[in-house]
Amino acid sequence: MNERSILQVSRPRSSHCRSTERQAGEETSTDTDLFKGRASEREGRDREREAAMATYRPDRNTLLASDSILEYVLETTVYPREQERVRELRLITQRHPRSYMGSSPDQMQFFSVLLKMTGAVKAVEVGVFTGYSLLCTALALPAHGKVVGIDVNRDYYELGRPVIEKAGVAHKVDFRQGDGLAVLDGLIAEEAEAGEEKLFDFAYADADKLQYAGYHERLLRLVRVGGVIAYDNTLWGGSVAMARDTPGSSDYDRVVRDYMVGFNAAVAADDRVQACLLPIADGVTLCRRLK
Repeated sequence: MNERSILQVSRPRSSHCRSTERQAGEETSTDTDLFKGRASEREGRDREREAAMATYRPDRNTLLASDSILEYVLETTVYPREQERVRELRLITQRHPRSYMGSSPDQMQFFSVLLKMTGAVKAVEVGVFTGYSLLCTALALPAHGKVVGIDVNRDYYELGRPVIEKAGVAHKVDFRQGDGLAVLDGLIAEEAEAGEEKLFDFAYADADKLQYAGYHERLLRLVRVGGVIAYDNTLWGGSVAMARDTPGSSDYDRVVRDYMVGFNAAVAADDRVQACLLPIADGVTLCRRLK
């Protein structure tokens, strides 16, 4: 099953995806004017995305009935035992103008527990931002564990790298700068040479939402049978359960909402995984690879 069959979603040429990934073959043209036009279009999408997400913060409620419930969760089970360096990088991330790109603290606590419960040793993350989630993952892995972090923007990662080093887990982190799909393809080639015993135990995708189908196909080749794949933002602020033309939603929100509706349905019907959709943070789809 390829990515076309896992998700048949019409994608208009001007679809509002963030510029962390590129469409396959999008920038292979030698036509300079065409390249500049696409670059300008991507910048416009970024601005619209930022406007749509300007009020979102990972430590703010998105799906719960009230902010007080989230505050209770954080104050009761997350913050009291939060590792010092995790707190440091969380605050750095929350103060960033693009804090909406970070993962939520309760979500990362859940992943940390999940990693320890499953005995994960090797992980991969698509979408790193400041490295907050990368740090949480590295701390949850054993001393000999490894996590590959993929992002097109190294500058954001450099904000958190000193904290990762202070936490004493830099040796576990393998940061790779580049397009998510392309880097995953490279990892597939590496794993093919290394053998199946080198497959990943856990994968987390939180990059270009409109590339989730492509990530899914590649991660199924990288994660071992019985391993876990997690996709972030799959409820997209609850919009997947609302009418497409809900007042106040932006064009970008509608495009991602439509995509997530299709993606969630496709994953639920995919017999290669056992899937569940959790109403945590902005929605997390968990998949256990079956075959």
